[in-house]
Amino acid sequence: MTTTVPSRPASAARRVPLAVAVSSWAVPVLIAGRFALIAALPVAIASAGAFRYVRDRVVRRAAALLAVAYAAPLVVWLVRPDGAQSLSKDMHPAFAGLIIAASAALIVTLRRAGTR
Repeated sequence: MTTTVPSRPASAARRVPLAVAVSSWAVPVLIAGRFALIAALPVAIASAGAFRYVRDRVVRRAAALLAVAYAAPLVVWLVRPDGAQSLSKDMHPAFAGLIIAASAALIVTLRRAGTR
């Protein structure tokens, strides 16, 4: 009698991609570190990866919330004719808190989706 061992455990097939997890953690670090414009890349990676690879609706909603929360001050900074030299200087602290909270929500939902 021979037994076959699957090459991949069942839980590994449903895991959240590493790039999405790392990007979701990088967003609050970059925002709190006053590198708000550079945070556009992790926001884009986390949002695109969540929509592409994660099937959970709550994760997708959290990713959409993060993208919208980041896009609002970015658009205001780009459209304003008398804006500051950097997005970090122009962004209201409430927006920074909202982006960090949205990223925390994405992190929590990703952890929940990864353990199911």
